[in-house]
Amino acid sequence: MTSSTVPSGSTVLVTGGTGSFGSTMVRRLLAHDVGEVRILSRDELKQDDMRRELGDERVRFYIGDVRDFDGVDRATRGVDYVFHAAALKQVPSCEFFPLEAVRTNVLGSANVIEACNKNEVRSVVCLGTDKAAYPVNAMGMSKALMEKVAQAFARNNPTAHTVVSTVRYGNVMMSRGSVIPLFVEQAKAGQPLTVTDPEMTRFLMSLDEAVQLVEHAFVNATPGDLFIRKAPASTIADLARAVARACGVDEDINVIGTRHGEKLYETLATREELTRAEDQGDYFRVAVDARNLNYGEYFDEGEKRVAREDYHSHNTDRLDVGHVVALLESMPAFRALVTG
Repeated sequence: MTSSTVPSGSTVLVTGGTGSFGSTMVRRLLAHDVGEVRILSRDELKQDDMRRELGDERVRFYIGDVRDFDGVDRATRGVDYVFHAAALKQVPSCEFFPLEAVRTNVLGSANVIEACNKNEVRSVVCLGTDKAAYPVNAMGMSKALMEKVAQAFARNNPTAHTVVSTVRYGNVMMSRGSVIPLFVEQAKAGQPLTVTDPEMTRFLMSLDEAVQLVEHAFVNATPGDLFIRKAPASTIADLARAVARACGVDEDINVIGTRHGEKLYETLATREELTRAEDQGDYFRVAVDARNLNYGEYFDEGEKRVAREDYHSHNTDRLDVGHVVALLESMPAFRALVTG
């Protein structure tokens, strides 16, 4: 993170700050001259562990839930910037408890945005997922609605002090809930690696790349922007083979079938979004659709831009087993897991 991302002396709030993304972002902020970093989360044990590990007086911990507006309101008072990472992210659990996903991912995000606006936070970036594009599961649907809530705020409040933007990225390797630690555990135990569908593809990103996307949004966002990180992909079978090879074991795979709500491939940018997207190299910037509810003019004048193909994990750059091995071995967290 550069000093231009968050100005020196700023107060920053990270919701879900004890999670994989949140804790990484907190450490990057502390490595620079921020005045205060606040962490809002529900888990007091994780907060206590993190407090002891960091030992930094600039960090303040808030016990609370984004579902509770009053708690979010208290945490955002006097804050300059907010990284909104708190969410329910597990696809199967959201399939069984979809209303819980709505309460956290949709209503909780609305609370964060409204509290930021009330307390005149300069900018809030809401973290999304590729599962929000053409969603087929409750987690993806709730994250798609989170994006809509953020965009609607920008559309309906053009003079607001707070800049609200969203980001969308694919699977983050070695994050909490990632399949890679499971593969390593199975490989080290001499068990077959369990694969749902060998031909299933997923985008592959490092945690640092996800953090860089959020930083890019902070620097470049205008109200309602959606930023999408481009990424390579691999099949799940090749990912499993790569983990086995990196662990020095036979590539023994057991196909168990897809889980609740899983898709064959994930989409990061839809063709409709790409018609109005700006290509920024490693990223796509999709500006908010600022049209109002007076659609009459669009019955007479249609959209002249031609829709392109979706950007998804089946048509992005495909990594073979060797390239996935190299990518995994470049990650300190993976090397520590294999040797630990």
